[in-house]
Amino acid sequence: MSLLSNDFSAFPHYNPYKMASQKGAERWKYSMSNFTSIKQHMQTFAVSQALKYVEGNPEENLPKLMDMVDRFCPNGWYESQRAILRNVLKEKNNWYDLILRVYDLDPGVRKSFFENFLFNACLEGYARQKEVKERENCNVPWAILLDPTSACNMHCVGCWAAEYGHKLNLTLDDIDSIIRQGKELGIYFYIYTGGEPLVRKKDIIKLCEMHPDCEFLSFTNGTLIDEEFCQEMLRVKNFVPAISLEGFEEANDSRRGEGAYQKVRHAMELLKSHKLPFGMSVCYTSQNYLDITSERFFDDIIDSGALFIWLFHYMPVGNDAATALLPSPEQRETVYHRIREFRNTKAIFSMDFQNDAQYVGGCIAGGRNYLHINAKGDVEPCVFIHYSNCNIHDVSLLDALKSPLFMAYHDNQPFNENMLRPCPMLENPEKLRAMVAETGAKSTDYQSPESADALCDKTTPYAENWKETADKLWANK
Repeated sequence: MSLLSNDFSAFPHYNPYKMASQKGAERWKYSMSNFTSIKQHMQTFAVSQALKYVEGNPEENLPKLMDMVDRFCPNGWYESQRAILRNVLKEKNNWYDLILRVYDLDPGVRKSFFENFLFNACLEGYARQKEVKERENCNVPWAILLDPTSACNMHCVGCWAAEYGHKLNLTLDDIDSIIRQGKELGIYFYIYTGGEPLVRKKDIIKLCEMHPDCEFLSFTNGTLIDEEFCQEMLRVKNFVPAISLEGFEEANDSRRGEGAYQKVRHAMELLKSHKLPFGMSVCYTSQNYLDITSERFFDDIIDSGALFIWLFHYMPVGNDAATALLPSPEQRETVYHRIREFRNTKAIFSMDFQNDAQYVGGCIAGGRNYLHINAKGDVEPCVFIHYSNCNIHDVSLLDALKSPLFMAYHDNQPFNENMLRPCPMLENPEKLRAMVAETGAKSTDYQSPESADALCDKTTPYAENWKETADKLWANK
């Protein structure tokens, strides 16, 4: 071969034209990536400056800010959301009142929330999640739920958390590693479950310090919130409790034990007096659904300082589950209508995770929007579905998202075209049976392992009973 020839077949690994082309592609890819990064930073800077502008006088400056946004932003940019916000500012309705309540919080805590939740989790984080999803062809969650401990200072009737026992813990290093891996994927929102997470108060505060760019929320029974912990929350600024409440005193204490309601009320008083954000986590059952959807209950928690209420349908998880707590179709429909009514009248953000699936495209588990890591490290698709085929001590977070059970979620979501029947366990039990069988996932209930068949046998009658009501509501949505 002549040295002047263009034939490089004798040197298959060396082709200057191909290499030049590859380098050009790499430079283009780097340039585009750099451009995207600059664009994201510019968006973040713009939003940051806008929030500073509003801070001084939100009532006067919010409408002016919206006028500027409408003039300068590209056509179609968050158009429907902007229209909603403009309408809120114009009508000064219950959502406007909620915005002003947010501006009543401690300024440092509010600033940290906006930076971590809006910028990191929703703007920059979401863009990175989308990039990884497309590259790896798997789900990447917006939030990670994890159990610092399986221990709890209470024993509530029908609680699935007790199935794990009371001696399991993720170490501080375990949780730090999960968060570091999560941030590489664009995840900046972490939610503690349990057990009772505040059994690990010091470690929870330490993690807030280690990751000031993340927002942390914790489901908690509220009984361990005291003056000292409120001061720590003010110091780190990026921790928000979601306090469990089952209704008024009689309904709450019938599940959680005598005196629990008054302890929760005391915690709420402390948080409000320190201008700290918090919300409520409510499990609705056949016994308390009228309490927790009453106007009196909503007014009470709003007056107490709660900014949000997340409602969860009772799930009959575990061999000792109290199936009598499952709401009837009529009871669930009552919850459906009442929560929607209060969204138009009450200054609180409410989300009913079983009846609001239409707003998020169905089941959000399996890493689509969130996943759960229990106190032993098992990576589970859902906080209510205790089956797994991988452990965070053995695999990376990304590998867990590409494991057989998570890919089954990825490939099968949504599980039903009717978004009022979103869950593969509660409303489509045949889907959970199949996924667990096909992937070989194992039960992670260590006290009393429950097979997927045994769990789904309990939910099949419920699914059949709910179908007619769900189809009627969906047709008239």
